[in-house]
Amino acid sequence: MKLKSYIWPAIGLAAVGFSVWLLYHELRGISLEDVGEGLAAIPLHRWLLAGLSSVVAYIALAGYDHIALTHLGRKIPFGFITVSSFTTYALSHNIGGSVLSGAVIRYRSYGSKGLTGQEVGVLVALCSFTFVLGAALLSALLLILEPHVLDRFVDLPPIPAGRVTGAAILGLIALYIFGSWLHLKPLRIGSLQIHYPRLPIVARQMIIGPVELMAAAAIIYFALPEAGNPGYFVVLGVFVISFSAALISHAPGGLGVLEIVFLAGLSDMDPAAVLAALLVFRLFYLIIPLILALVVVVVFERSQFRRR
Repeated sequence: MKLKSYIWPAIGLAAVGFSVWLLYHELRGISLEDVGEGLAAIPLHRWLLAGLSSVVAYIALAGYDHIALTHLGRKIPFGFITVSSFTTYALSHNIGGSVLSGAVIRYRSYGSKGLTGQEVGVLVALCSFTFVLGAALLSALLLILEPHVLDRFVDLPPIPAGRVTGAAILGLIALYIFGSWLHLKPLRIGSLQIHYPRLPIVARQMIIGPVELMAAAAIIYFALPEAGNPGYFVVLGVFVISFSAALISHAPGGLGVLEIVFLAGLSDMDPAAVLAALLVFRLFYLIIPLILALVVVVVFERSQFRRR
């Protein structure tokens, strides 16, 4: 058991180390002055739009928890859910191993409202699945509407093959929706029962997941210069791939992984400008939320201590 607890942190650190090494070789010709000029070149209105996009992304992330708690039939104050969700994602995005770290934070938070360990487990699983569903839906639509996005990473067969893949993913999503319509029986894993989400829950999943990813991608899009900008949907496609890779790596904050994949996907743009946009993303999506989340944790723990 002790060995298992070290596996994911070790994988995350290895991913960070390898990605930093790749970044070093990729960015040897770029100085901090170049990146600073890239940040200074971002107009004020684009800074504001990037900040607004971050707010929309975190509102959508709160929707993940709202959906899961509705599925569980648990009534918890709207404000508490929103603050708990914000704190969970702000911390887990920076810590790495988002599923595990998110489970620990949610158990501490929702446990104070009477949720059991099993209920928190179902909540975490449904939130994770909502993200996967949103990423799959966006990927399918991008493969159909913008099949050239994957060409930025690897040489692929002709465009129709990408569109067929996108259609196949949409077919799998349709099966998931059809399963909800059939009211399938609960899945039993030992003493744990996992009920199939009802159609209203599925409909909300189909909306909130893509909205969160689209808002997060918009942070980077607004921070990129207009010159050479491939357009929002290409940036969105590159973001979905790079952000998914960062999550899979379990690297804290996706450090290095996000950058190296994004630079590969936007290789036709000025690397300094791309790096500046990614710094803006880290500021609005990771650093500022982390600072606010730490304040929330201190206030929450202080209130729990006083209650005891």
